[in-house]
Amino acid sequence: MNNRVAVVTGGIGGLGTEICKALARAGRTVVAADLGTQAERIAGFERDVAGLDIHFEALDAGDFDSCAATVRKIQTERGSLDILVNAAGITRDGTLRKMDKVQWDAVMNVNLDSVFNMCRHAVDGMAERGFGRIVNISSVNGQTGQFGQTNYSAAKAGMHGFTMALAREVARKGVTVNSVSPGYCETALVMAIPEDIRAGIVEKVPVGRLGKPSEIARTVEFLTADDAGFITGANIPVNGGMFMSF
Repeated sequence: MNNRVAVVTGGIGGLGTEICKALARAGRTVVAADLGTQAERIAGFERDVAGLDIHFEALDAGDFDSCAATVRKIQTERGSLDILVNAAGITRDGTLRKMDKVQWDAVMNVNLDSVFNMCRHAVDGMAERGFGRIVNISSVNGQTGQFGQTNYSAAKAGMHGFTMALAREVARKGVTVNSVSPGYCETALVMAIPEDIRAGIVEKVPVGRLGKPSEIARTVEFLTADDAGFITGANIPVNGGMFMSF
């Protein structure tokens, strides 16, 4: 178990950082793969995870060739890539009537194309070694839709179909593929929402609060465990019971 190597795309974001920590504390060697263009943000991440077996790798997850090179490098330097968590994501909100193609393409590229890019290059090695865990971080808005997020909701919903199809393809190879759909959590993105709007969101959550990134990370840790091999093709909602509100 201690020799498993995990890669988390979007690894220095709010959810990504907690996922990296949870996997490292579970005995994994973790590579946080994220854009290498923000030196201060990277330095802050490295301070936050100091003392844990977590390493930063620059990656544009929306670029097919960049993903291929990163997977090859990790497999060469670390011997394998056993766990892949696709957590890279952005928003470019706007109603469809006002959305331009740049907004649409940007969200599809980072949120959905990146899943293909990483899985396409990582899954063969997993299948050959007879072990693999893939977790795609989706969203409650991929299940329910959200006003002003046709691009984001479509990309996150697309993850579910991708997850189930790939799960079928590799089920007999020792590789599981699942998705996690967080609700609204205490990330910088959500906390930037105006307080009155955020309060309205919390009112719709039966447990009466925002989620904690660590709660999403705990779910990912569970799905990537060595003994979680009978769970595949599933989507796990972690949303404080929001479905009961619809």
